[in-house]
Amino acid sequence: MEKQNPELKDRFPKSVGIIMDGNGRWAKKRNLPRSAGHSEGLTAAKRIVRAASDAGVECLTLYTFSTENWKRAQDEVGFLFALVKKHLRGEYDFYKENNIRIRHIGDLSALPTDLQSEIQEAEKDTDSFTGMTVVLAINYGGRNEICRATKKLVASGLEITEEGIFKALDLPREIDFIIRTGGEKRLSNFLLYQAAYAELFFCDTLWPDYSEEEFLNSLSDFASRNRRFGDAQ
Repeated sequence: MEKQNPELKDRFPKSVGIIMDGNGRWAKKRNLPRSAGHSEGLTAAKRIVRAASDAGVECLTLYTFSTENWKRAQDEVGFLFALVKKHLRGEYDFYKENNIRIRHIGDLSALPTDLQSEIQEAEKDTDSFTGMTVVLAINYGGRNEICRATKKLVASGLEITEEGIFKALDLPREIDFIIRTGGEKRLSNFLLYQAAYAELFFCDTLWPDYSEEEFLNSLSDFASRNRRFGDAQ
């Protein structure tokens, strides 16, 4: 892994979202079942989480399962949920070693009750950790999040304002940088409100093959950009 310019590292994004695309195509290229791609994708996620923590990222949001992913075959959905549940239960030492706090965004109520419990336990068990926050977007969709946030405001009798909606979101934090692997160039309903001024980065690498070096190079690309936030300068 190449060394990063310390001055460039100071300009790395603090809040990063990743659309982890390409697990199925990775498996298909190797004549393997899609489940093998998802398993290998989990390994990729662990190495990128560690790299992000080392790079000084404060919040890393991983698009794990979207509200649209329910359209997939039932056995694939079941495997994904079992994989997430196994990871949450079995990786406490990894979270502790890297001082990582786990958070969830998305409609928790629609998930299987055993997975809901595992998510809540992971959040509780890591709540005191003070390092990077890893946000798992599970049963998540940006439009759904905005809709639920607006309903919260209405139910509370509060005025619907941009600031009010933002505070009512699952993740009330601006996103600096969104990375998408796998060659597609779209947001796919990911962090729509938070990403209003996010920088975007797309690469062709399928997620299971995504390396720490590629990740750090993308952060360096971000650091070299001039973010104007609507200013004409």
